[in-house]
Amino acid sequence: MTVPALSRDAMGSAPSARAARTVSAPHERWRTTWESRALMMCTAALLAFGIATLYSASAMVAMQSGFSSTHFLTRQLAGILVGTALFMFAAKKDAEWWSAMAWPLMLGALFLMLLCVLPFTRSIAPPIHGSRRFLFGGSIQPSEYAKLAVIVWTAMLTVKKGDQLRRLTKGLLPILLVVGALAVLAALEPDLSVAVYYVLLMGVILFAGGVRIGHFVFLGIIAVPALWSQVQRLQYVLERLLGFTEAGAVHREVNFQLQQSLIAVGSGGLFGVGYGEGRQQYGFLPLPYNDFIGGNIGEEWGFIGITGVTLLFAAYCWLGFRIAAQARTPFQRLLAIGITFTMVTTAYLHLGVAIGLLPTTGLTLPFISYGRSNLLLSLLMTGILVNIGSSRERVYGESATDPMRAAPRMTG
Repeated sequence: MTVPALSRDAMGSAPSARAARTVSAPHERWRTTWESRALMMCTAALLAFGIATLYSASAMVAMQSGFSSTHFLTRQLAGILVGTALFMFAAKKDAEWWSAMAWPLMLGALFLMLLCVLPFTRSIAPPIHGSRRFLFGGSIQPSEYAKLAVIVWTAMLTVKKGDQLRRLTKGLLPILLVVGALAVLAALEPDLSVAVYYVLLMGVILFAGGVRIGHFVFLGIIAVPALWSQVQRLQYVLERLLGFTEAGAVHREVNFQLQQSLIAVGSGGLFGVGYGEGRQQYGFLPLPYNDFIGGNIGEEWGFIGITGVTLLFAAYCWLGFRIAAQARTPFQRLLAIGITFTMVTTAYLHLGVAIGLLPTTGLTLPFISYGRSNLLLSLLMTGILVNIGSSRERVYGESATDPMRAAPRMTG
């Protein structure tokens, strides 16, 4: 039986019509630049190195505390899983969305920080190591999340104020009052290093946004006496500063962590004593898996290990500022600058303390130190950077589902 020509044409044209509909249906996606992809590889390398280092630095401490040797490791891995989900969300969410979230983030940070210092909230914010920096038994550290609030809120208001930013009363002072309130709450925990860091972070974003240098000088002159009075009031801060400048026996107790960290780094030499062979995790160095994990790196991985970590964060810095320079909007440019500055300076301050270049501050090493609050924040902010370094495009066909694969773009 012969099929009529009309039927053959209809049957033959059906697949072509479906294919045409498939090709013509546009699909929007985020396409990552090489800077974003390199940033993801740099982050993955730091996470992998961090997992290995954390296990070596924490296994003995965990067993001495009555836990299994993998206690801190499994908790950190759980944080990485949650942090990866946050990273994926931030990488796919248009970074401009964070501008609308600026006030909720800031108000939330102020509320959580307030919970840490109120006298009737000790049941949820008990003193740990002499300060009230954590909520719910140490599972949440509000001062870490407040860093993101400072970055997003300051960047949003800097763009919103525009030329008014160059006026002291209507531009700079309102921003300083809100961030200053956050810094005061941090100082009351007490955590003076974080309080100063909030103000420094705000200043970097405002400087990038075009604020006058003279205003910074004027406010700095006013702030120095107030800051010095807080240093004198907080005895531990004064002792740390004096202990850093004077390495004598008078300050032996204050310098104990620093001295043990220097012993660890010095014994590591060029190539280190070997993975898992360090002695400081046996109890000589307090918090070898957290505040002083840089000392563990120096002992087990040597100068080569510390240099490698330093170079990875240098690459993170370079990529972050390249992404900032190519940002789609002024808000995203300031957001990228703030995130990059936060990640890199926190890392270098930690390493500077570990090798004795800076007084003890208590800042963790991003992606490496134990601490899920910092880990979640670091992955979330890296995801935001990846989105800022990506571009939205409209594509056709099967390749639309693969952000790494080139695809025909829709033309006018």
